[in-house]
Amino acid sequence: MEHRPRLVVLSGPSAVGKSTVLAHLRAQHPEVWLSVSATTRHPRPGEIDGKHYRFVDEDGFDKLIANGELLEWAEFAGNRYGTPRQPVLDKLTSGTATLLEIDVQGARQVREAMPDALLVFLAPPSWEELVRRLIGRNTEPPEVQERRLTAAREELAAETEFDTTLVNTSVEDVARELLTLMGVG
Repeated sequence: MEHRPRLVVLSGPSAVGKSTVLAHLRAQHPEVWLSVSATTRHPRPGEIDGKHYRFVDEDGFDKLIANGELLEWAEFAGNRYGTPRQPVLDKLTSGTATLLEIDVQGARQVREAMPDALLVFLAPPSWEELVRRLIGRNTEPPEVQERRLTAAREELAAETEFDTTLVNTSVEDVARELLTLMGVG
């Protein structure tokens, strides 16, 4: 019987280190495919369309939703973000280890769309550490920081909805555990 990889979804609160873990994992295992989200926000300096995001306008995003072309989507800070369905299905069909990095709300939508996906929750070592990371950026006004902390509390409460939890005490360890869950390595 041929081994078909299952979709692995990495989620967790803001500032828990999801992108740091994935950057490390992909540096070690470039064969793991990370889905590229579509977004209505404008590119930041250095971002490349199709590599960092698929940049689309509001009408284009509306069409993606209307045509059922997104596995999940959400609005965040006035912009919309979503996971294009077809590239994910194509990679899984071709036997490629496939990973999504999305928020808790998106993970719930993927659970609906693809019940066999493996949902992995990345948790901070402690609440205090998460607060330090969220506030430590010190790039935002206090009311934005407070909103982030409230959202983080809600996201942490969703941990029980996930298939497994990895605690981000070490980027290397989490990346290794994630690869094991994906059957890579």
